[in-house]
Amino acid sequence: MPIYKAPVDDTLFILNDVLGIERYNNLPGFSDATPDTIEAIVSEAAKLAEEVLFPLNHTGDQEGCIRKEDGTVSVPKGFKEGYDQYCQGGWIGLAVPEEFGGQGLPYTLHSAVGEYMSSANMALMMYPGLTQGAIAAIVVHGSDEQKKTYLPKMIEGIWSGTMNLTEPHCGTDLGLLRTKAVPQADGSYRISGQKIFISAGEHSMTDNIVHLVLARIEGAPAGTKGISLFIVPKFLVNGDGSLGARNGVTCGAIEHKMGIHGNATCVMNYDEANGYLIGAENKGLSAMFVMMNEARLGVGLQGLSIAEVAYQNAVAYALERLQGRSLSGPKAPDKPADPIIVHPDIRRTLMTIRAFTEAGRAFTLWTALQSDIAHRSADEVERQAADDLLGLMTPILKGVLTDKGFDHAVMAQQVFGGHGYIEEHGMSQYVRDARIAMIYEGANGIQALDLVGRKLALNGGRAVMALFKEIGDFCEENRNDEQMSFYTKGLKKGLNDLQASTMWFMQHAVAKPDNAGAGSTDYMHLFGLVVLGYMWARMAKSAQEGLASGESGREDYLRNKLLTARFYMERIMPETALRKARIEAGAETMMALPADAF
Repeated sequence: MPIYKAPVDDTLFILNDVLGIERYNNLPGFSDATPDTIEAIVSEAAKLAEEVLFPLNHTGDQEGCIRKEDGTVSVPKGFKEGYDQYCQGGWIGLAVPEEFGGQGLPYTLHSAVGEYMSSANMALMMYPGLTQGAIAAIVVHGSDEQKKTYLPKMIEGIWSGTMNLTEPHCGTDLGLLRTKAVPQADGSYRISGQKIFISAGEHSMTDNIVHLVLARIEGAPAGTKGISLFIVPKFLVNGDGSLGARNGVTCGAIEHKMGIHGNATCVMNYDEANGYLIGAENKGLSAMFVMMNEARLGVGLQGLSIAEVAYQNAVAYALERLQGRSLSGPKAPDKPADPIIVHPDIRRTLMTIRAFTEAGRAFTLWTALQSDIAHRSADEVERQAADDLLGLMTPILKGVLTDKGFDHAVMAQQVFGGHGYIEEHGMSQYVRDARIAMIYEGANGIQALDLVGRKLALNGGRAVMALFKEIGDFCEENRNDEQMSFYTKGLKKGLNDLQASTMWFMQHAVAKPDNAGAGSTDYMHLFGLVVLGYMWARMAKSAQEGLASGESGREDYLRNKLLTARFYMERIMPETALRKARIEAGAETMMALPADAF
């Protein structure tokens, strides 16, 4: 059976040593996040993830969700109890402003503990995860009355939330949306239509489900300019906050999926359901994007989380599985064979995953910190710079971490050989669960197009130029440091490839947009390689400083960090040249084959 241990030490290293989170005590909520408090919170989160959520993961996958004849949905055994413990710990409201009943702690800390929860049980954590996204949208765009009505119970976990975008005929292209909203005399709307792929759309773990639904008001403009967002509760809410009649929203079916079996992914039917406009008419996409952007960061975190737990299991197997002898001579002469971890190709697999997860963790927390700065800083210039960076990083984090998360779950499965292909060891579930993260919340090809088509040129390229300067300055500042030169040289080579590819787009994609489309995925991954390399360079610097300070008790940990950083620069960073070559090949050959020849 699978194992999982939350990487608490690594989280604390990134937060304290690499990011220096104490330097942000001027931001609201950060002064309460002292090193001792952070350690206590992440340790408690680790305990919940390991002891409560993780044991439900395999059984939840086997049992799945069941839609009953009356339209209700049952979740796997133990999920309700696990969900309740999560809510009782106050985890949903960890980073929600105190004025709404949350704890007001940094979103960075929320992201740190969120990794543990998703590694332990991705399907179960999607229930409160969708709620947290809905909370964020209501906080930003809801009226005072809506905030008062819905937020307290959602933050407690008594009510849950969803996001309803996709319809049978439209996914990414929401301009094709057909769900309609008819105005009523009392200011409400009647919502009618069908939504599909709705995670946590129906279940019995909460007293109410607050659906956020995109719909088109009668007479609204065509396309995305005529879309509004509505709150459509499963049960209507009375004036005193109690629950009233069942609303006209039902689960028509449960999707039979490849993975995340423990999450109820539903077809939702809206039959003149009572809905309440959130935000302004025809501005629904901007309101929903608050939720979607938070969800994209959360999905990127899922990619990292699955890679981490798959890696841990592959390491455990490689240490105990005896097969063959080391190429350099027996390492366990008292045994009939050596453990497979002695073989270079197994080491290549494990080191590749490790180098990704450790840098991916730093990337995630660094990006989450930008979100905190953007939303909490009193300095307008600082806020703008952080918001620029957050917008630029979101498609990269979502696309790269989920693509690689799936790749590395497969690589970890491969370590098991034939045992990885059967269900007993649990590796199949990690591969199946990881696959969805590449698709939902905007398929990764769309993330790449968003990066190249929108984010690069936004505000005259302000964000990308600022990031290039930040990374370039880091390389220059540490160029003459003998202990850092290996890392900065590798990072600078990658940065040069990224800058050259960016310039190539500027020169060749305006006149021929297909060039941008043809190279977008390679560009997204090239960008990701450089950002992950930047994280490794920063971690290497922190590790060098820790060793130089004579700090005792962590010497092996810090030396291992430097070894993994070296592996990344030697074995992974050179891929930037390959990505650059693909980008510069352009779209001509790719687009030349007639459609009917495929």
